[in-house]
Amino acid sequence: MSVARFSPAGLQPGTPYDHVAVGTGTRHLHISGQVARSAEGEPLAAGDLAGQVAEVLRNTARALTGAGASFEDVLRMTFYVTDWAPERIAPFMDGIARVAEELELPQPLPPASLIGVDYLFEPDVLVELEVTAILDQPVSFAGTA
Repeated sequence: MSVARFSPAGLQPGTPYDHVAVGTGTRHLHISGQVARSAEGEPLAAGDLAGQVAEVLRNTARALTGAGASFEDVLRMTFYVTDWAPERIAPFMDGIARVAEELELPQPLPPASLIGVDYLFEPDVLVELEVTAILDQPVSFAGTA
């Protein structure tokens, strides 16, 4: 495995993600910001933060798979969420829970940041996810467009 994740003593406990990831692979994979859009570019889960989080994670899984990777190879996740407020954490986490088993998300998640923004590139986009992964095997490009 090319990624080891852990949370050293003295850091905030109880987070749904590990605080540190150490990559030992040689191939860096950077996934552009994924949003809740279908393969045809149609918006998904309009107005539903939990639904959009789930779709964003599904699209990220497709991108990872396309490069011969999985969430096990992820070093870092950066979520951007529009109109963020602390009370939105429950639907955000619900979106993750909806697909955790389906996508075999590591528990805890890789190191992650959630950044509140005023808006994203389209008014219906509530969440975007960028991912960095590292691989110790050559990258295979499956299902390229």
